[in-house]
This record gives sequence, structure tokens and C-alpha cells, in this order.
Amino acid sequence: MGFLDKAKDLLSKNADKVDTAIEKVGDAVDKKTQGKYAGQVDKVQDAARKAAEKNAGRTPPAAPPPAAPSGPPPTS
Repeated sequence: MGFLDKAKDLLSKNADKVDTAIEKVGDAVDKKTQGKYAGQVDKVQDAARKAAEKNAGRTPPAAPPPAAPSGPPPTS
């Protein structure tokens, strides 16, 4: 069994711990930067979760559909 196979095995067995670690790291970055980069941190956390799920052999959850713009429709 190669290194990547071992890593994938550990990811699949400890998915909840990996998700918790990703969340804690993001929270720490937000705290250190006083929330200045919260949007970017959230994107990185989502990407890390998807990568961990993909490498663990699981399918990541589907992303929610984009929100429709609010307000009146534009006039031509």
C-alpha cells in the first residue's frame, strides 16, 4: 500500500476529524485577520472539504443553486 492509499484510508476513517480541523483552522485565520478575509477563508474551507471528500473516495455534497437577484427586473 502506497503513501496516497494510506492517506486516503485515514481520510475515509477520520472524515469527521478532518472536517473539524478544517473548520478550526479557518476560525483561527479569521480570528488572526479579524475577519478581514472571511469570504476567502470560507472558499478555501469549502475547497479543502471537497478535496478531502474526493480523496477519501466519497462524493461531495451538491452545492446549493445560486440565489436569484432581488429587486425588480431590469428594463430595456
